[in-house]
Amino acid sequence: MSIDLPSTLPIVDPPARAPAVAQRPLPMTRAEMHERGWDEVDVVFVTGDAYVDHPSFAMALLGRLLETEGFRVAILSQPDWRSCEAWRTFGKPRLCFAISAGNMDSMINHYTANRKVRNDDAYSPGGKIGLRPDRATLAYCQRAREAYKGVPVIAGGVEASLRRLAHYDYWSDTVRRSILLDCKADLVVFGMGERPLVEIVHRLAGGETVRELRDLRGVAYRLGASEAPPTDDTISLPSYEKVLADKWAFAEMTKIAHHETNPYNARRLTQRHDRETVVVNPPAFPLSEAEMDRVYGLPYTRHPHPSYGNQRIPAYEVVKDSVQIMRGCFGGCTFCSITAHEGRIIQSRSQQSVLGEIRQMTADPKFSGVVSDIGGPTANMYQMRCTRPEVEARCRRLSCVHPTICKLLGTDHGPLVELMKQARNEPGVKKVLVASGIRMDLARRSPEYMRELVTHHVGGHLKVAPEHVDPQVLSLMKKPDQEDFLGFDREFKKASRAAGKKQYLIPYFIASHPGSDLDSMIELALFLKRNHYRPDQVQDFIPSPFDIAACMYHTGLDPFTKRPVFIAKHLRDRRLQRALLQFFKPENYFEVRKALEQAGRQDLIGSDCDCLIAANPPKEALDRRRRQANDEVREQREGDHIRSGKGGYRPHRKTHARRAR
Repeated sequence: MSIDLPSTLPIVDPPARAPAVAQRPLPMTRAEMHERGWDEVDVVFVTGDAYVDHPSFAMALLGRLLETEGFRVAILSQPDWRSCEAWRTFGKPRLCFAISAGNMDSMINHYTANRKVRNDDAYSPGGKIGLRPDRATLAYCQRAREAYKGVPVIAGGVEASLRRLAHYDYWSDTVRRSILLDCKADLVVFGMGERPLVEIVHRLAGGETVRELRDLRGVAYRLGASEAPPTDDTISLPSYEKVLADKWAFAEMTKIAHHETNPYNARRLTQRHDRETVVVNPPAFPLSEAEMDRVYGLPYTRHPHPSYGNQRIPAYEVVKDSVQIMRGCFGGCTFCSITAHEGRIIQSRSQQSVLGEIRQMTADPKFSGVVSDIGGPTANMYQMRCTRPEVEARCRRLSCVHPTICKLLGTDHGPLVELMKQARNEPGVKKVLVASGIRMDLARRSPEYMRELVTHHVGGHLKVAPEHVDPQVLSLMKKPDQEDFLGFDREFKKASRAAGKKQYLIPYFIASHPGSDLDSMIELALFLKRNHYRPDQVQDFIPSPFDIAACMYHTGLDPFTKRPVFIAKHLRDRRLQRALLQFFKPENYFEVRKALEQAGRQDLIGSDCDCLIAANPPKEALDRRRRQANDEVREQREGDHIRSGKGGYRPHRKTHARRAR
């Protein structure tokens, strides 16, 4: 069985050619637009991120792609959403507004797992917070409507993509409607946007109306009460009203939606919202290798827009010297949005394309000689695909590696090993590191890859993500059991010794994931102690819209079995789980003690070798408790002062909103 993939991204450059270097970024001001001799633009990209002309940033990749298609593109970065004036910067766009909240969901960008305001924004100049609104897609689309009525509004990016259907919203603790109903966009492009966006813009330029674009793959749209939804090859999901009232129906909706994500067999989805209907077409087809080479070989400056001056953009500093060699992930982890957004099918660049980008980096006088990362969502899935396309076209499995690695999955690391060797031998390159996460169960299948990785591509530490040790929690996560991590750890240490190097793994674990209770977290803490791990960074589970784990968190059900799942919902319970991950920190002493007493595990308090904490609190713990008590008294006084009418609103105070509540 052969599958024809219609290409909307014609190849204009040979894949082996090094990427061209752009002389200037896309215009961000009217003056820059006029410098190019333009009196109008075709597409205005509105983004919640600072404009960085680097292929790791969506507005740059999509903007440059449309530019090479012959369209005039301008970037409206982090506009003041309090009025629509910023949306008139370039005049009325000839074709459309293309709108995204940025590389992250704006709510995850703004708030911690404890719903506290973050201290910085990695995608803003200087890390400054407050340069985009909550639920940025809604505000940006509404301002575009105000600025120029009749101009098509196309929403995309992670925020819009993962909220295309009714979804659980952690920050309001409610089930919200499809984002289409609230943002009023004409279309939502979900998933990676190259194919749909190029076709949308070409067809609008050809005179078609935005309503005529509803046949496109990778788009969602809404129908009014008088419009009949399509019925052919379509599945009707439980309505918004039903999933709002019935958690079992919400779980069923999640199950159906995730089984319809393979672009080769996915059916159209519809969901009623009162008198309106949201329609989600099948996903766009993945890009071929030649198409991947094209989009990553476009002429980028690889730098932030000059208007930012010397202000650092933290997210750019992380990726500026990195090379993305692939996209997508077939891991299917239930807490991760990568598979839901980028797809389960791996899309890889050619070796020539990757090496061409590295050569471009070495030509920059500021390049240190160190490629900070050569990878992607997962570092070692490069060029891995199902070996039977006719089976892949029918498959609805959500993970190719859980509960076991599929026998049809091609797991050959040979092409990746060759690419890594070639990259580190490029003139001007001192070191090529792997900073993306490693899929350990795959890596263990290739001793050659392990030798190459450990000998040449680890800068002393390697990030891995076992996430937990409890079998039930790992099963709900769709992660391999703890022996996989321990086996990888042994092989990593053995390979490091053979290479004459002293290197360490940095394992990442998640607290408060669905299924994780105090008993399982205590076992994780004991595992860490017995294996001499002291994680500096730990993750608190955040339910992200559309994710399977978010469904578990909201409903208390596994959507595929409908069996109950334990959920740590209260912030106080989540604090205890997080403290257990760092039981060794003095400031966590009282939280860890409370968790152990609550679980009836006082045997772990004392001086025995297995004890997590001592019987008596350390001085640092007492000092921290004293400071917390003083802070609480001060906050109470300030709250009383405000409620009495003697205090006032002070916007410079970071926590004013939380304290007022």
